Amino acid sequence: MVVDFNAKHSLLSNWIAELRDVDVQADRQRFRRNLERIGEVIAYEISQHLEWEEKEVPTPLGSSVCKVLKQQPVLATILRAGIPLHQGLLNYFDKADNAFVSAYRKHHRDGSFEINIEYVSSPDIDDRVVIISDPMLATGASLVKAIRFLRATGTPAAIHVVAAIACTVGVEFLRREEPGVKLWCGAIDDELTAKGYIVPGLGDAGDLAYGPKVQS
Repeated sequence: MVVDFNAKHSLLSNWIAELRDVDVQADRQRFRRNLERIGEVIAYEISQHLEWEEKEVPTPLGSSVCKVLKQQPVLATILRAGIPLHQGLLNYFDKADNAFVSAYRKHHRDGSFEINIEYVSSPDIDDRVVIISDPMLATGASLVKAIRFLRATGTPAAIHVVAAIACTVGVEFLRREEPGVKLWCGAIDDELTAKGYIVPGLGDAGDLAYGPKVQS
């Protein structure tokens, strides 16, 4: 399942527009907050697909039978760019356990790159819903590799992927390599450069959120 929120013409589309806008991108706090708000909206949407149960809750005047989440999901993200989007999800799933993966592109002189993962911190994910966030789904290679590293720690009941902007190439790669994964994204672009950047995209989400880094 792939959900493209850009096709729904919701308020989320305004935040995507600001993320892309070079004039707005100079404000790092606003950039991070827009990613966070996208995470919040998508968290609400995903919540409608989770399992719920009835619970009797005491009130000052009696009791009420309420519907509550049967089990909290595990929220995972890819450092560092995924942190604001992850925080948006965590604002809503505020009792969730969390997992973190350090995946990055190791660039070579010929312009090619490979995905390196050096660190994974994860709770038990057996029979639990995992929601993994990464603001940019470009080639899909780092995301698929991160999912497989997480799978090495346990067998989740379901996996949801949250991205602000995805590329058609990455979407197809994810669906081919991980067909059971549900993808939620703010927009889907068609073009991917030879260096693996989405066009029109928005640039480097990590740099825009936290400042430029030295290329490894």
